[in-house]
Amino acid sequence: MLKIEDLKVNYGGIEAVKGITFDVAEGSIVTLIGANGAGKSTTLRTIAGLVQPRSGKISFMDEDITGLKPDKIVSRGITLVPEGRRVFSDLTVLENLKVGAYLRNDSLTDDINWVYELFPRLKERSWQAAGTLSGGEQQMLAVGRALMSRPKLMMMDEPSLGLAPIVVKDIFSIIKEINKRGVTILLIEQNANLALHTADVGYVLETGNITLSGPGDELLKNDAVKKAYLGK
Repeated sequence: MLKIEDLKVNYGGIEAVKGITFDVAEGSIVTLIGANGAGKSTTLRTIAGLVQPRSGKISFMDEDITGLKPDKIVSRGITLVPEGRRVFSDLTVLENLKVGAYLRNDSLTDDINWVYELFPRLKERSWQAAGTLSGGEQQMLAVGRALMSRPKLMMMDEPSLGLAPIVVKDIFSIIKEINKRGVTILLIEQNANLALHTADVGYVLETGNITLSGPGDELLKNDAVKKAYLGK
């Protein structure tokens, strides 16, 4: 579904991504793990059109989408749940969801109902300002807003950041449910143990390079991964 070929990205005057190649199969959950500064977020932001690559190629559904503007990327079926949620604080929950569908001109009712089915707390707070929600509720809203564009591929940047463990567990069970409904997932997550337990395939990024890859359950057993990311 998604193919990244020899992608190089400069970010803030630094070569943040140094020629990485990987792919994401349709229907899968794929995770990128690595330390802060490894290039994970830059990779997602480049795929989303928010950062322009220096060189390399990004293909989605056999179409070259390298360098397209963010709205064109969304229209192709790719959406990003950004780090830090980035909800519109002064808008209500429902208004935030509708913002996620800004490129659509059809009925939103079924998709809003699906988001409320996934996240009943959002339904209870549909007329509440997003800025008054808890961190976990804002993360739910960010995921729900991303789903409103009916994505084929949803990218998620640190969905567990700053959340209580019980909320993280809920968010990841929802990620699996969304994937079962046919949405492919590309995930960045500091909690490598949780990410690799969730993902079909994992890639390890270190200072802008992919150093390891394989099925999630195999990477969990890898001694280098255990030592560097799992605290074992």
